[in-house]
Order: sequence, then C-alpha cells, then structure tokens
Amino acid sequence: MQAQLPLYLLPSSEAPWTRGRLRMKLLTQILGLCLALALTNAEHHEHASAVLDRCEGLEMDAVAVNELGIPYFFKGDHLFKGFHGKAELSNESFAELDDHHHLGRVDAAFRMHYEDNTADHDHMFFFLDTKVFSYYQHKLEDGYPKDISEVFPGIPDHLDAAVECPKPECDEDSVIFFKGDDIFHYNVRTKAVDKKEFKSMPNCTSAFRFMEHYYCFHGHMFSKFDPKTGDVHGKYPKEARDYFMRCSKFSNDSDHAERERCSRVHLDAVTSDNAGNIYAFRGHHFLRKDEGSDTLKADTIESAFKELHSEVDTVFSYDGHLYMIKDEQLYIYKVGEPHTHLDGYPKPVKEELGIEGHIDAAFMCEHGDGAHIAHFIKGEHIYDVDMKASPRVPTNERRISLFKKVDAAMCGPGGLKVIVGNHYYHFDSVMLFVAGRALPEQHRVSLELFGCDH
Repeated sequence: MQAQLPLYLLPSSEAPWTRGRLRMKLLTQILGLCLALALTNAEHHEHASAVLDRCEGLEMDAVAVNELGIPYFFKGDHLFKGFHGKAELSNESFAELDDHHHLGRVDAAFRMHYEDNTADHDHMFFFLDTKVFSYYQHKLEDGYPKDISEVFPGIPDHLDAAVECPKPECDEDSVIFFKGDDIFHYNVRTKAVDKKEFKSMPNCTSAFRFMEHYYCFHGHMFSKFDPKTGDVHGKYPKEARDYFMRCSKFSNDSDHAERERCSRVHLDAVTSDNAGNIYAFRGHHFLRKDEGSDTLKADTIESAFKELHSEVDTVFSYDGHLYMIKDEQLYIYKVGEPHTHLDGYPKPVKEELGIEGHIDAAFMCEHGDGAHIAHFIKGEHIYDVDMKASPRVPTNERRISLFKKVDAAMCGPGGLKVIVGNHYYHFDSVMLFVAGRALPEQHRVSLELFGCDH
C-alpha cells in the first residue's frame, strides 16, 4: 500500500485540493459532534423536566412568591410556577443563575415586600452557596451577585431557607433565615440580627409566606408556624401535595373535605343551584355545601359526574340543571340524588351556546329581570347569552377592567362573587362588576367561603 504523503510534501497542484477536502471532512466532523452534544443536552433537559413530578413528593429547595403573588417552587435547576403545571428550567426566567451554575442549586429565596423600603420593595432574592442575587421584574440588579455577608451582614452562607416577615407580623420588617437548628431574624431597617431558637419547629428545607401565613417545608411535608415564636399550633405536619399542589392522588390519611376547603390551589369552577346548594370544583374533586348546613362534603368528580371524569373548565346552574363545560364540550346534569346526565350530551359549546373557544368562568343570576341570561367570561371580556333564545348567541360584549383573568364566579340573591386565585370579591350586581374601577374588599376563599381556619 502506498504511503500517504504529508500535506507539505504533496505536489503544489494537489495540495490545495487535498487540504480543502480535509478541511471539509474536519468541518463535517465538528458539526456532527456539535449536533450530537446539542441533542444530548436537549434530551437531558427534557428528561429532567419529565422526571420532576411534584406529585411524587419532591423536597423543594426553595419557595418564593413573585410580585403577582404566584408561588415559585425551585428544585435543582428547575422551577415550578404556581400550584400546578410542569417544571421548566430556572434560567428561562432568571437567566443569570445559569452563568453561575458552579454555585449549584438555589438554597433559599424570598421576595422583599416592604413598601417603606423603596430601594428593595418587590425585589426577589436568591441565595446560592455564598452568593445572593437580587432581581427586579426578572432582571438581575447591577452589581449582583454579591456575597451574602455584604448584603445581609451577620447571616451565614449555605442557607436552608428564608422568608420575609413584614410588620406587624414580626415586631419590625424582617427576614427570617434558617440554617440547620439556627434561626436568624434580620431587621431590614437596622440590619441587626437576632438569633432565635424555634423548639417546636422541624428544620426547614424551604419556607414561604402566603396569604399572611407562614409555612415551613420539610421534605414533602409542611408545618404552619408563628414567625415570632416558631410555635406550631394544630395538627401538623401535613402533606404538601394535599394543599399546595394539584395532584390526582393524595396521601392515604388525607381528609378530603379538609383538604379541599383549605387547599391553596385556585378553584376551577363554582356555582349554586336553585336550592342554594354550593358546588365548588378543583382538579379531580369537588366540594358540596347544602343550603342551611355548615357541613361540607368532598367527593371525586368521577363518582358524581362520571361522564366528565375530572377537571372542568366552568359550571353554571340554570332551571334545575348544572351546565358543565370541559374542553369546549357541554355536559348537562339534572340536579338530584344522584345527578342525572341528559341523553345526547356532551355537545359542542359552540352549537349549544354560540360561544367559541375556552371559557374562564360562567354564571347566572337567577333572580330579577335577567334570570334567563347566562354570563360568560373569556379573558378580559364578558358576554351575555339568552338561554331562552333559539339559536343562542353571545351578545352585549363588554370589557372587564378590574381583572385580567377570572378563575370562577357565582351569583346568588346576595350578589356576585368573583374568584381570582385564592381570593374572591363581592359585587352587588353584574353591572357594578363590569363598570367597577376600584377593587372591593378582598376575601379569602378558604376561610370565608369554606370556613377553613388555617
């Protein structure tokens, strides 16, 4: 076999062509390697997202609430937004965290929410090893990351958890830091550190403040605690998946009624029938509260509305029937024991009600002149449908100025309740709701609608 000459010994007429061929071959190999690495990296990220299932009982690294009140749950290099949905990479929302990936996972996080502290109000702080990152509206502040000791003097590195504590819930506007058995109350104004001992609390792997309550997560369990003393009152720990996540299955010792009335996950739909009985739907379960009774009963949607199986989009009551919408299909049940599914249903919502696309909420006020008018909310708009008309068509489109999105709504003799997240707002009429320019008093769904005391 003839030996191949090195390029510098090739004849001048042959060397350029051979050099070009070798360059092309090398370029092809490099491109192939880059493609393989990109595919491997994509598969790794996709696989990581797929296996991160919060309903399997994950121990979260950190929890913080953003400026819109949406909880962010951090696990490794991933992030869960809100109480349901898949994980996404943290660097998609906080890009600079990836620039310091050698620091590892987020150890602790909180949102500085003190209106008197104009410099840091509504900033989100993330702690990674010895560094702290400060974000405002998802943008890293100039000069960050910084050493934790520079921004929060007296606070140790490698934290386990952190949570904001505004006055008067704490004696002064403070941040509570957790590391092992040690608890540090950091005074935001004076920067003084008060080291405390919370004897009745487990060691927190993450902590957060939500709806003016304080929660310490340890593993996939949680305890509600007093931020001043660390005292834990009531039956704790509880299962985090029962109250802070939308899961189809719950712990074996879960009290379904207590879980559904106290869950922090927003309702999918709520309605009351002609008799005044209330039905509230969330995920795979629903609550029922009969008129004149303080007792709430919880059951699976499958057991009472088997054709629906689970997860409705919206529900409203009309003429002794429940109109239930799921995936642009309309199911109708005659109210009774048991509820009776009408033959021929489901039918397309477009065909039955004249409305196209996803509906966020629906309700009827079955009293007064508008007793046969159904109201449908889609995004920031509301439409009317005359249930006695044939064919039914949406009319009277108006814009809602107070809310960008409504989760559920229910109307009765006492007025209209509009549910957004974990709160509801009362309006005396639909007209006042649509025309309103200032939010009325905010009410807690779990406490004031369902009587949950924790």
